[in-house]
Formats: sequence, structure tokens, C-alpha cells
Amino acid sequence: MAVQPADQIKAIVDKAIAAVGDIATLPEVTVKIIQIVEDPKSTARDLHDVIKNDPALSVKVLKVVNSAFYGLPGQVASVDRAIILLGLSAVKNIAIAASIARLFKGKRISEHFSAADLWRHSVSVAVAANTLAKMSPHPVMADEVFVAGLIHDIGTLVERQSFPDEFAEVILRCKDSDLDFLECEREVIGADHQAFGVGLTTKWKFPRHLRAAVGFHHNPESLSPELRNMATLIKTADVMSCQERIGFHLTNQHGEITEDMLETLALTQAQIDEVRAALPEKLQEAEATLTA
Repeated sequence: MAVQPADQIKAIVDKAIAAVGDIATLPEVTVKIIQIVEDPKSTARDLHDVIKNDPALSVKVLKVVNSAFYGLPGQVASVDRAIILLGLSAVKNIAIAASIARLFKGKRISEHFSAADLWRHSVSVAVAANTLAKMSPHPVMADEVFVAGLIHDIGTLVERQSFPDEFAEVILRCKDSDLDFLECEREVIGADHQAFGVGLTTKWKFPRHLRAAVGFHHNPESLSPELRNMATLIKTADVMSCQERIGFHLTNQHGEITEDMLETLALTQAQIDEVRAALPEKLQEAEATLTA
């Protein structure tokens, strides 16, 4: 199949997302949380009231807050306290992260792909990007970068559900080859996972910078300067995780961390090596926190 014009790509994406009910529907509580934090009139009490009505989410939020990931001095026993300590936006991001895990379910469509493989890769990118964000002198919220890492390849779940045979063919073509994953997606499916990811996160009404990171993590240089930094963090973490072959790693298996990327983030190669060395242990902690 030839690469499609933009309007045809949009039609393919819209049709696919309309057909993937389970994936396309965020938990109602997550939608409410995003609405509250995006509303400048909202208060900490509004957020607390929503989370406390979902006991399972309350438990998960507190588990994340009390994990080694945050390293707070002393245990936090209430969501109210977590909001005071971390702020509305951080707790929103924790709640999104905690609710996203349930989307990564389903049967293995190929010996080289399962939703569990994709989840492991996504958590790795989230952890690496979060660590890089804390090192970079540029202002960016590490919690938000973590969420962007978790959802950066969410479009592949749409492909898996709407185009299982075609997606399996893309994987087969790219395994043990020099072919570019996105080009294969466009040829076989008609659109790539970035396009499906933007369609999904737009439906979810996610903030603009998260949508940009999902839609341009392979080509952040195409973004305006205010959106480029987060997408470059995700690309750097994605390349690192694919090079380390963590989970489903075909999407960026031939990627490289370039001097331009380091310059954009104001990071050094030594810092990249430091994050890479610490990644296995941090990944293990994050997986235990998010999936238990």
C-alpha cells in the first residue's frame, strides 16, 4: 500500500479509533481528574473528592507516592496529604499512570509482540525520560514526562486491535531487518502508531504537550520550541530502551541518540550513560509499583 495523503490518514485513524471501544475509553475517574486539573478554578478538594470515591485508585496513588520512585521522607497515609505534598498536577499524573496499566492487556498476536511486552517497554521509556528530565536544566515536569513515556506507543494498541494481521506483518518485516518501523506501518496499514496515538489522546482530551510527545516522539524536531523538549526526552528514552532491547523494541531499534538531541536537552553523553546504567533497577521498582 502506498503512503496515504493526510486526509486519508485521518480517515484511517478516525475509523480505527471508533472501532476500538475498550482502548478508546479511559476510566471515567481518569477523565474527571484530567478535567479538574485542566480547570483553573479547581481546588485540591475537588481532586481529593474524585479520587476518594475510587478506593482502588486511592490505594494505587498512595502506593506510588510512598514508593522509592518519589523517595518522600516518611509514609503518606492519605490522598489529601499526597496532594498537599506533591501538588494537583503530580497527583493527576500518578492517577493517569495508575489507570493506564489496564489498557495493556490482550492476547499475543505474534511471537514478537504482546501487550505485556509493550507495557514493559513503555514503563522503561517513562522511567528513563523522567530521570533525564530531572537532570536537564530545561523546565519540564518530570511527572508529566513519565506519563508521556507510558503512553508514547499507545497507538500500537489501536493497530493491534484494528489491524492485527497487518500489524503482525509490519513486525515480521522489521524483525531482523534494517527497515524503518514507521515506514512499514504507513505502507502496510496506511498510518503509523504516532498518528493513531494522536487520535487516541485527542479523543481523551489530553493536554497539548502530551499529545505532541505521543505524535512526534520519532521526529521532535518538527515541533515548535515549546513542545520540542518533552518529545525529545521521550525520543532519547525510547532509543535507549530499544537499544537495550527492553520489551517491545522494534519501533526504534535503529535509532541513535544524536548530538542535536543532547544539545536540545542540554545533557551530556556521560549523563545518558548514567541513566542507562541505572535503568534496570529503576524499571524493576516502577513495574512493581504500577502493576501490582
